[in-house]
Amino acid sequence: MNNYIIIGGSSGIGLGLTKSLLAQNNKVFASYNQHPIEVDDANLITFKLDVLNDNYQFPDLPDTIDGIVYCPGSIDLKPFQRISPLNMVKDYELNVVSAVKIIQAMITRLKKSKEASIVLYSTVAVQSGFNFHSQVSASKGAIEGLTRALAAELSPTIRINAIAPSLTNTPLASGLLSSEDKIKANDARHPMKRIGKIDDIVEASLFLLSNKSSWITGQIIPVDGGMSVVKG
Repeated sequence: MNNYIIIGGSSGIGLGLTKSLLAQNNKVFASYNQHPIEVDDANLITFKLDVLNDNYQFPDLPDTIDGIVYCPGSIDLKPFQRISPLNMVKDYELNVVSAVKIIQAMITRLKKSKEASIVLYSTVAVQSGFNFHSQVSASKGAIEGLTRALAAELSPTIRINAIAPSLTNTPLASGLLSSEDKIKANDARHPMKRIGKIDDIVEASLFLLSNKSSWITGQIIPVDGGMSVVKG
């Protein structure tokens, strides 16, 4: 049984990942902010955590943590001229600074594991230029840089990788998928002719947490229906 921390485990990818790790008989410590995690499992410990509040309160944790997944994020799309510096700072604090604080808080426990792994999330928009994505691309681009730099600094003790999804059907993306017409239009934009499902990202995350990926670190893994490389 391994010990995992899921930051943002109450919905979407975080909830899917929490359920999958529990199904594999792991101990999971999953945080939530506004909505409690409604999963009944003896191996699940839930705790309230606002990642933007510096006063982090963690439950009693084991000495060894085998993996951390940082799920909080934002999709704030707007024309460049409407983005304020404060918008950029808030996005950076949520996507990058808070992830750094979580990792720093758990680094000693991670180093005690024989197969520690950290999984972060970027976006296909970092490597592919899209309209109205300046804000999210800037902060997630920083996540990609952080992933590579920490992979160098923490190897071989701790592996760190990031997944770069395209549009995925999660609560976070609900504003972009609020009608059948929007869903169909976004399906058509992808070479695989569908948007992502939560399970697509969960399965990639499970792989990066497992020892099956023990020779992979510092990588940005596209899980994007071919969006980043296939041009039709």
